Amino acid sequence: MFNLFKKNESTTQAAAPIISEPELPAAIPPLTWAQRLKNGLAKTGASIASVFSSGIIDEALYEELETLLLTADCGVSATQALLEDVRTQVKRSALKDASQLRGALQNAMRELLSPLQQPLDTSPHRPFVIMLVGVNGAGKTTTIGKLVKRLHAEGKSVLIAAGDTFRAAAREQLQTWGERNQVHVVMQEGGDPAAVIYDAVNSAIAKKIDVVIADTAGRLPTQQHLMEEIKKVQRVIAKALPDAPHEVLLVLDANTGQNAIAQVKAFNQALKVTGLVLTKLDGSAKGGVIAAIARTQPIPVRFIGVGEQIDDLQPFNAAEFSEALFS
Repeated sequence: MFNLFKKNESTTQAAAPIISEPELPAAIPPLTWAQRLKNGLAKTGASIASVFSSGIIDEALYEELETLLLTADCGVSATQALLEDVRTQVKRSALKDASQLRGALQNAMRELLSPLQQPLDTSPHRPFVIMLVGVNGAGKTTTIGKLVKRLHAEGKSVLIAAGDTFRAAAREQLQTWGERNQVHVVMQEGGDPAAVIYDAVNSAIAKKIDVVIADTAGRLPTQQHLMEEIKKVQRVIAKALPDAPHEVLLVLDANTGQNAIAQVKAFNQALKVTGLVLTKLDGSAKGGVIAAIARTQPIPVRFIGVGEQIDDLQPFNAAEFSEALFS
């Protein structure tokens, strides 16, 4: 007999739910350098951009713009030069509306900064010796790591000299950068910085290395005995290789604003600085200091930095900088 109470499995079994594959979020494309630069300069440019919002071009507007440029640490001389250029453009092109000032100010800033746009060229010498200097906390060690990466991308072999012999953290950081990039780091705990760098240059000559990057201990320009010590390092490098160092690169923290001018003057007087690196622009509202440098100490800006990523150190381009600053 059939069991009348037996359930018909074919009719009672629940249908398996249809599970659709979750949609994956679209990959976010990485920011271009122009976008990263614009974001990095946002703190400096945001206040200045307020003058472009509305209104007519009159003396009150010029006065407001002057105040904002000074607040961004452009300095008195550079601010006056920029305003004179803007006034000339306004008169020549018969500009009336405040929104038209953006292009005029971009043009003025580009003209002011253009002489600083001179990329670092390591090809004239082998090894090409770069001596990095600056105050404590300016970002020298991080700059070295990023610079090594750039030079490797250009096909250059690099050797690092850890000239900050008394700060263990600096040596360890350089060692880490060296391991990441498979670069040899010459170091010595508590030794004579000049001797360490001297050995590194001789090693580079023997091994036919393309570029030597010599780190030095951070120091304030007012510490005369330390400034004399770094001058000794420079002389010792010249003994190892005549005409070296070929580049004396001063690293500046943009957050220091007008104090950066004093650093440029002091280090240039002691060492004849050949190039600048302006770091930490992404955390500063004082990025206008580059205009003050152009006006008072026009030393080439080799690189600018707007972040901690390896690609956030790029050659300085006056047009890119001016456009990003007043975008």
